[in-house]
Amino acid sequence: MDQFDVALFDRVVDALFTGKGEEQKMAQQVLTEFKEHELSWTKADDVLTNSNSLQSKFIALQVLETLIQTKWKILPDNQRNGIKNFVVEVILRTASTEESLRQNKVYLSKLNLILVQILKQEWPHNWPTFIPEIIQTSRTNLSLCENNMSILKLLSEEVFDYSAEQMTQAKTKNLKSQMCGEFSSIYNLCTEILQKAVQPSLIHATLETLLRFLSWIPFGYVFEMDLINNLCTRFLQPSVTRNVTIKCLTEIGGLEGSSEYKEQFVSLFTLAITGLHEILGDLTKIEEEWDDYDTEHQDFIQNVAMFLTSFLGSHLRLVESSAPRDVVLQAHQYLLRISQVDEREMFKVCLEYWNVLVRGLYEDGRNSSFNAPSGLLNLGSSSNNNGPGGNALSADLRRQMYSTTLTGVRYVMISRMARPEEVLVVENDEGEIVREFIKETDTITLYKAQRECLIYLTHLDPKDMEEIMIEKLGRQMDGSEWSWSNLNKLCWAIGSISGSMSEDQERKVLVLIIKDLLSLCELKRGKDNKAVVASNIMYVVGQYPRFLKAHWKFLKTVANKLFEFMHELHEGVRDMACDTFVTIAQKCRRHFIAQQPGEPCPFVEEIIATATSITSDLEPQQVNRFCEAVGYLISAQLNTQAQNQLIDGLMRPSNELWDKLVQQASENINILEDLNTVKQLGNVLRTNVSACGAVGKGFISQIGRIYIDMLGLYKAVSEIISSCVARGGESVTRHANVRGMRSIKKEALRLVDTYVKHCDGELAAINENMVPPLLEAVLTDYSQNVPPARDAEVLKTVTTLTSVLGGLMTDRIPIIFESLFESTMNMINQDFTEYPEHRLAVYQLLRTINQKCFNATLNLPPTQFQFMVMSIMWGFKHSLRDVADLGLTIALDMINNFNISDRAISDAFFQTYFVDMLNEVIVVLTDNDHKSSFRLQCMVLARMIHLVESNQITAPLFDASLPENANMTNSLFIRRSLANLLTTAFANLTQRQIEVFVEGLFNFNDDFEKFRDLVRDFLIQTKEFAGDNADLYLEETENEIKNNKLKEKELALQVPGMVKPSDMEDDD
Repeated sequence: MDQFDVALFDRVVDALFTGKGEEQKMAQQVLTEFKEHELSWTKADDVLTNSNSLQSKFIALQVLETLIQTKWKILPDNQRNGIKNFVVEVILRTASTEESLRQNKVYLSKLNLILVQILKQEWPHNWPTFIPEIIQTSRTNLSLCENNMSILKLLSEEVFDYSAEQMTQAKTKNLKSQMCGEFSSIYNLCTEILQKAVQPSLIHATLETLLRFLSWIPFGYVFEMDLINNLCTRFLQPSVTRNVTIKCLTEIGGLEGSSEYKEQFVSLFTLAITGLHEILGDLTKIEEEWDDYDTEHQDFIQNVAMFLTSFLGSHLRLVESSAPRDVVLQAHQYLLRISQVDEREMFKVCLEYWNVLVRGLYEDGRNSSFNAPSGLLNLGSSSNNNGPGGNALSADLRRQMYSTTLTGVRYVMISRMARPEEVLVVENDEGEIVREFIKETDTITLYKAQRECLIYLTHLDPKDMEEIMIEKLGRQMDGSEWSWSNLNKLCWAIGSISGSMSEDQERKVLVLIIKDLLSLCELKRGKDNKAVVASNIMYVVGQYPRFLKAHWKFLKTVANKLFEFMHELHEGVRDMACDTFVTIAQKCRRHFIAQQPGEPCPFVEEIIATATSITSDLEPQQVNRFCEAVGYLISAQLNTQAQNQLIDGLMRPSNELWDKLVQQASENINILEDLNTVKQLGNVLRTNVSACGAVGKGFISQIGRIYIDMLGLYKAVSEIISSCVARGGESVTRHANVRGMRSIKKEALRLVDTYVKHCDGELAAINENMVPPLLEAVLTDYSQNVPPARDAEVLKTVTTLTSVLGGLMTDRIPIIFESLFESTMNMINQDFTEYPEHRLAVYQLLRTINQKCFNATLNLPPTQFQFMVMSIMWGFKHSLRDVADLGLTIALDMINNFNISDRAISDAFFQTYFVDMLNEVIVVLTDNDHKSSFRLQCMVLARMIHLVESNQITAPLFDASLPENANMTNSLFIRRSLANLLTTAFANLTQRQIEVFVEGLFNFNDDFEKFRDLVRDFLIQTKEFAGDNADLYLEETENEIKNNKLKEKELALQVPGMVKPSDMEDDD
């Protein structure tokens, strides 16, 4: 680059940020070219020294950062030292005075980050004096000292908090070791500042730095010095330092492995609570005064909540046995007050601790001599059963100690209860009662946590819970606390504790509650009031199937009430009535089928006989839910003849409409272009799908009745759609009547798909009677249709058939490939986004064929087979994780299948495709956009290398006819191929780095964890993966989530009521 004009550079940058139109566009282009130029970093010092524009300086720093992350190792020593010294010089100059420190705060932050990036490369080996130097400069100038604290804080964060995703494991271990080794001098500096400094900003910066250190420094510095006492007595009270101080105390309270410092923990807790009481008082009016607090004080309260929950979560038993009792109760009283504040995130923090507390109290009771349900409440008894440590309080004393607190928690949980996902009638922001259409994941998660807390609270004192709920319901009845919100939260809480009381108590409480709610429904006037009460009745009864099963008359009353609600004016009430009927039908099905005493016939027959009247006010989708519910009832009838009669009764209205419309269509095919007719046919088929999924394999009697007509209808609407497209072009596929006709095709396919999934072994009948006419109707139609008129349901249904029938489909695979696979791939291979449903479905079909009918792929014509393999490799490149994962999974299945095939067949496959497939795996593995599939990429790569290294591939993968390959082996050839590929891709890596990596791949190919870690370290080392590398750790994250869910399920099964009734296995 020629002599650099900094003033001109500033003008170009200014044009980018303040210019318009062409001027701005040109500036963007010039600056992009500048940043991409390989020598742009050599001008960074000119810009940082001479520019008057902050934006220009930031661009220069971006260029430097890119250089440090991607090319630092290949720079000569003198250039590395020059850059390092220059950055240090600029930082010292900019932070030399307090005025400059304040004015250039953002600029200094970026400079500090650049310095830390250099440190990660150079320290300690090439810059062993860094820590002594920074400590020395800190003693020369207060402003420098404050900035140096920021540098040390950043370094700690980079090494201990973010290192896993940014540095190799060896590098991280080395830096952590160095940091710990030199910490004494850093600690002495921090202590000196805290003892002598008077400047608030410096004290605050030092405490912030100390906060980052606390998670990793040796325990002696924390517990054997005056740190805790200083924090609690000197820095907790002043408003300028109290927030960072309480964070430091939180960090100390959460330290693990420090069991020998019990006295210090108790002292910290006592000092902190005493100090907090001086600042906060009793917080009796926090709920009313919260909105009047300034932001800093609100933050402090939230930090107090974090401190209390973290400390008590880790050391509750210790402070119970060693700290003054009033201090422990004061801490819980603070948490109770804070829990009352209408601040969701803060409430979630408190809720997490309440769950820890009540779970511990429950398990204490279960593990002690008070093991029987009545014993849990036997607070008057004495016990010598002490917990770990010998001085721990016994189970009954602990419950006595917290009894008042737990009563308060019960009130708080009920008054703050989140909405369950089953509730569809909600109050919107405008105060209107509406039907909810979008589920809030955060609300559902909060509800689950509150439900768990309420169940434990009920087990600990069911009488207290009963009295609180009855009291609050009484206030709804007398109007003193009546509101939609209060009634909702109370009923959601009542529904959430199902199964946690004894059966007798549950019966007594529930009868009282439901009677009161039914009375309230009669008392309240107005559509919205009735909707709220009705939705709450339905939610509560839907949560108590055990009670309903034991009381037939009550169950029948509830069912009739649901049928009554199906006529309500409010759409959400009708929806919820149908959903609740489905829930009850699933859990109590046998009671509807059985002949109950005093009844003329089983109730299901009465329901079917009056179904037309019950559903007269329902929308079509609601009718389908009703039919689904009755389908569950019918599935409980084990007598085939009786079941067929019930199915015939349920489907009679639909069948009569079907017969009528099919007859009209046979007389005049044009009637199928009528939108109303098409909608009616679609609804009839949807009703069949809903009922089929519920009834199961017994539904074959109904399918047999309509199957041939349904396929005839499929062909007829296909022909009409084709003629519409021929007349009006592809755009007609978006017209309402064409969409309606396509819905007939989709529902027909869904009906087949649903039945096959529930066929329960009727494979021969399906293979002989259903499959041939179905494939005749759909395959040619699919391949000949224009892409926008092709239905992904065809692919899904054929996938289901292949999965269920397995080898019986082998002979049909070639025609399926010809009709479905090629036409679909030609639809989607122009990009990675169009037709996402078809895209996923075709790869699912391909995977199923490879799993169930692999031999059929060997009989494909060579061009078709090649097209299939190339399509699999193209699947790797999708940014959609589901598709990319499927492509890689298919490749792994295929490699394994060929490896155990006839040797001549496998040799031909590997010689033709192995190297290409290996190259494609490497391409996506080293591409930043495909990190989410990292685990599967490693699995495929490890398997391929293993086959080579273990000599399971005997045919040469190279051209054996070339003279230079005379002594070549597959192992050596693949090693060289990988090295060449990586050398081309990563110019910033040395040849030695690449050789070590490739050798490691071959050494660890049969130890997947070591193999994966090696690849992960290599990718981070390349610096191509700078930034967020969380996806490289996705496997660990997903496994942790999976294991946590399994543990939660195991624990839940041990606590009566913890598993929701809807999630329990049907025992009915």
